Amino acid sequence: MAFKLKVSASFICMMVLVLATGSNGGGISIYWGQNGNEGTLADTCATGNYEYVNIAFLATFGNGQTPMINLAGHCDPYSNGCTGLSSDIKSCQAKGVKVILSIGGGAGSYSLASSDDARQVATYLWNNFLGGTSSSRPLGPAILDGIDFDIEGGTGEYWDELAKYLSGYSKKGKKVYLTAAPQCSFPDAWIGNALKTAPDAAGSGFIPVNDLTSKVLPAIKNSSKYGGVMLWSKYYDDQSGYSSSIKSH
Repeated sequence: MAFKLKVSASFICMMVLVLATGSNGGGISIYWGQNGNEGTLADTCATGNYEYVNIAFLATFGNGQTPMINLAGHCDPYSNGCTGLSSDIKSCQAKGVKVILSIGGGAGSYSLASSDDARQVATYLWNNFLGGTSSSRPLGPAILDGIDFDIEGGTGEYWDELAKYLSGYSKKGKKVYLTAAPQCSFPDAWIGNALKTAPDAAGSGFIPVNDLTSKVLPAIKNSSKYGGVMLWSKYYDDQSGYSSSIKSH
């Protein structure tokens, strides 16, 4: 995901554009969940910098696998230790922040074997994270606002089917938001040796704040499909102050 380079790993954030049809307003979306040193989910929302928080990741699902969430050092899903996040999720939503589950990631085990498999995964997501019911909701009883597709592996098949099935659940009451993080490599990524000095945050494609605010945003934010900026991740945002630097833009 994203664009150019800057100085050091501690000052790196990946970014992609969040497309929200019909909105000219710009919000910031952040990924949370893959670094135990990034603070709590509630604290993340309390900064006031973000309109959307993607909980990352549901890293195992599909093709007959038992779905499993991975939130790094935050909690242990094997002992149902992530159910305590329910109160944080509700705290975020009370502040007007949309909380979305991100599925996939760069190191997960996931794929969809068929249209029926996509339907089953959609049913699982609805019952365990969205507005359905289940006795084993990994994040507790809080109802998330939607699903983010961060698909970086497997095949490209049946994701459209999953999106359609999930979208269908919007008819059952609370709207199900669907977002995605497309992989947009910078054209010179293969020859930009300097980019290789920041693999923990963005393997390629970091764009400095000044370039974002002076070149990228002016070119796109008048589009009816512009929704804001997505950053990877809360931990790196804490190190760089990226969101605070671009918020007024």
